[in-house]
Amino acid sequence: MYACKRLEKKRIKKRKGESMALNEKQILEKVTSRFVVNLAYAYETKDALCLVLTLMNGGDLKFHIYNMGNPGFQEQRASFYAAEILCGLGDLHQECIVYRDLKPENILLDDYGHIRISDLGLAVKIPEGESIRGRVGTVGYMAPEVLNNLRYTFSPDYWGLGCLIYEMIAGQSPFRGRKEKVKREEVDRRVLETEEVYTHKFSEEAQSVCKMLLTKDVKQRLGCHEGRTLEIKRHPFFRVINFKRLEAGIMDPPFAPDPRAVYCKDVLDIEQFSTVKGVNLDQTDDDFYTKFSTGSVSIPWQNEMTETECFKELNIFGPNGTLSPDLNRSHPPVPPKKSLLHRIFKRQVRSIRITRPSHQILRHP
Repeated sequence: MYACKRLEKKRIKKRKGESMALNEKQILEKVTSRFVVNLAYAYETKDALCLVLTLMNGGDLKFHIYNMGNPGFQEQRASFYAAEILCGLGDLHQECIVYRDLKPENILLDDYGHIRISDLGLAVKIPEGESIRGRVGTVGYMAPEVLNNLRYTFSPDYWGLGCLIYEMIAGQSPFRGRKEKVKREEVDRRVLETEEVYTHKFSEEAQSVCKMLLTKDVKQRLGCHEGRTLEIKRHPFFRVINFKRLEAGIMDPPFAPDPRAVYCKDVLDIEQFSTVKGVNLDQTDDDFYTKFSTGSVSIPWQNEMTETECFKELNIFGPNGTLSPDLNRSHPPVPPKKSLLHRIFKRQVRSIRITRPSHQILRHP
């Protein structure tokens, strides 16, 4: 079973989201990870672009943090999710991809309670040996270097991990209270100038890892040195995590979703089904669609083709290794055979004309 992420063509054009949609598809092709949503296929319909992805039925972390009893998690559960997120970031960084949008809404649970990072629209591949600049992300989760429009590599992801750990334990984000109405400029100021507040919910280890990840100076931040994710894995906060077993998928999650439950507040988001008016698709959009709907060459897709041995049906050639007739462009096209249904229909019509008396045949002008 897979999930289909449907991107409406007119909505993409209205929001000028072509580059983000294409970027997500191309990034997903490069990544294969137990902790990142994987791409199985990509195609287009008349009205939409479609990504066939890993099915995640357990809802997102934001719903679980705020709508399943008292806000926040026990530290053991927060540690498990943080460890799996850390493994996902490690797999992305190994491909020189920085994620840049770590927040609870983008972390999804599967049927068993394991998590995966989703929505890679803001992720970007960093050229080897270089750094990038870009003020992108979600308010309250963007790192100081992002807000200041400085150059960076993977540091925003470690800041985002610190925000997530804090929110999972505290039941609110580090720089904005729950349901607090505050302007974006004020939230950015807090990120740049103020220190987060820790309550009795935080153990000494939890407070330590949050402070080290939420260090405003990139050079002092945990993970921003040669060891990267390995440096974070060694922190006492993860002392109960066996990362070898975790990466092999044989550690039991602390929470298993109920298969009968629906883990979302609104089953139908009306805005997503509303009609987009005043946007017309034209010939210039076709180039973008052609780049998007190339099927998929992702590693999970290749593995599936290997395991199912579909390639054996495709690798059929002519005599002595020559091309099969359908692949040989020099041969004239073979006229298609009429379908079995068409032949049966013709036979039935012929039978009716023979057996039915002439006076029963209706004649039309």
